[in-house]
Amino acid sequence: QVQLVESGGGLVQAGGYLRLSCAVSGSTISTYVMGWYRQAPGKEREFVGDIMWNGGNTYYAESVKGRFTISRDNAKNTAYLQMNSLKPEDTAVYYCAANRGLLRFGSNPNYWGQGTQVTVSS
Repeated sequence: QVQLVESGGGLVQAGGYLRLSCAVSGSTISTYVMGWYRQAPGKEREFVGDIMWNGGNTYYAESVKGRFTISRDNAKNTAYLQMNSLKPEDTAVYYCAANRGLLRFGSNPNYWGQGTQVTVSS
């Protein structure tokens, strides 16, 4: 059974940074596209970005482009979300996801993590 566990969330001031990690067990992540999503209170879950199997290509939502970076270490079976220049509107529960195909076109992921809270204070 594939399991995804996020870590690294917390409280940070506006302008600060956080790095989220997504550790995968039960399968090797090299066969999955890894993605990140977020859900703010009272809002629908939002796609943040994804990274292709070998890490050679990434795609980001306009709201985070230039501030967030997705990476992966297939040897460690872990994906990352580096978040810089954080804004209060980035406050949300962040979820990682794994999918056989690209997520950037709206596919529903095969697997989800449980989420980690990120709170950005003004």
